[in-house]
Amino acid sequence: MDTHRGPCDAAAMALVRPFRALRPPPAVAARVASPPYDVINTREARALAAGNPDSFLRVARPEVDLPDGVDEHADEVYAQGARNLAELRARGVLVADAAPRIYVYAQTMGAHHQVGLVGCVSVNEYDLGIIRKHEKTRADKEDDRTRHIDALDAHDEPVFLAYRALPAIDALVAAVTALPPDTDLATDDGIRHTVWVPSVEQSDALAALFARVPTLYVADGHHRSAASSRVHALRDGAPGEHDRFLAVLFPDEQLQILAYHRLVRDAQGRSPEALLAALMDVCDVEPTTVAAPPAPKSMGFFLDGRWYRATLRPGLWDPSDPVASLDAALCQELILDRIFGVTDPRRDVRVDFVGGIRGTGELERRVREEGWSLAIAMHPTSIAELLAVSDAGRLMPPKSTWFEPKLRSGLFVHPMG
Repeated sequence: MDTHRGPCDAAAMALVRPFRALRPPPAVAARVASPPYDVINTREARALAAGNPDSFLRVARPEVDLPDGVDEHADEVYAQGARNLAELRARGVLVADAAPRIYVYAQTMGAHHQVGLVGCVSVNEYDLGIIRKHEKTRADKEDDRTRHIDALDAHDEPVFLAYRALPAIDALVAAVTALPPDTDLATDDGIRHTVWVPSVEQSDALAALFARVPTLYVADGHHRSAASSRVHALRDGAPGEHDRFLAVLFPDEQLQILAYHRLVRDAQGRSPEALLAALMDVCDVEPTTVAAPPAPKSMGFFLDGRWYRATLRPGLWDPSDPVASLDAALCQELILDRIFGVTDPRRDVRVDFVGGIRGTGELERRVREEGWSLAIAMHPTSIAELLAVSDAGRLMPPKSTWFEPKLRSGLFVHPMG
């Protein structure tokens, strides 16, 4: 169990612990590995898991094994997930390692390559803000993940964490990855996932090196982090490993953030010419054939069948404010709110969001086929901006970051019992 640290402990550093992972043997890893639960819906999960009894979607999305129309938040769904996890273990599809380890997990997506460390981090440090967040969570999503983790008695999908790169960690990771991997697979989306199992001595050395890392940052997985904290509170005083949760930790300089684009409908029914005139009150706008904006404080507008390059006018924001100066915040304040009256982008049906992995062609398609008034191609948030917001104890606007590649589920499970 983690030693309790008080909020005034200035010497506190990140705890990253080895653990005995449940993992698929290399021969079946490709059949087990699945997309994370929150990037696909029930219909997509059913299609992906069809005919594959080893799919980890049977744990992460257990409604796939129940009749169509079942409420994915019904008690029977969470119970089915626990049964499915036990069944995968009984059949040897998931096997517990003999000794605790910190694992090395690399992802290659085209020219982009990132190498993370898989271990357990402290719930207490999350609660105290040593593991920092940048996103507001939704109560319903927290409730869902809390019930899911509690029913499984395991953390089945890791949280995506970042840390400021440390050369000593980089060097040890390079020594591990110079050896043959334990598991190497490519998924249908063309992303390569590679796993190394360091020696116990290397794992312990990696854990010790994190004593030099003062802060960890939630990049993706805010609801899983919050749910892990809630499960710990529910079980406080009971034996088990609920005082820590599963994470993959990446050095900040390796991470790739894609843009998170916007679609908006005009409730006033203004003509394209009138909308363009309103947009020019806050932006310098010119026609372009390149959809993606080239730099921060610029955006691409798809309007009336063509693209425009928009550059926000200086003086409209405070550059010293790490949140107000974000492109996502400026888009919300100056465009969505001021021009379209969208004050709550989390709930307003007049706005929708498109992850950058889908490309700007998806924006064009949806405007043409669904009648959106305007598509806004955003410039990606930088990892430096994310760390600055987190360090300031602030939260980003909704849909500010889209990390790629996504972590593959089923390669590591942390049992709490």
